[in-house]
Amino acid sequence: MTDLPDVVSSISLDPVLDLRAAAPLRDALLERRGGPVIVDATRVEQLGGLCLQVLLSARNAWENDGAAFSIAARSSAFEAALTAFGASGAFGAAQLAE
Repeated sequence: MTDLPDVVSSISLDPVLDLRAAAPLRDALLERRGGPVIVDATRVEQLGGLCLQVLLSARNAWENDGAAFSIAARSSAFEAALTAFGASGAFGAAQLAE
């Protein structure tokens, strides 16, 4: 029997990640738990603290599971919010969307 490679899941974040977006974001991430995930933050215009906490928690959970978790392409607004929260290095090097 051969091991099948992990299928990489992707999540495209909504433009507004406020209080109302936190639970749906958490649910979307939990559905993908156990396998590698790439998050696309190119459309993000606003990042609130609760959604940042959800993303940080997911990063930690994936790390503990030994699975890959990355936020690949990012909007400048997403990067600015990470910097404002003091979390600019939390997800590795940035790949800014144009």
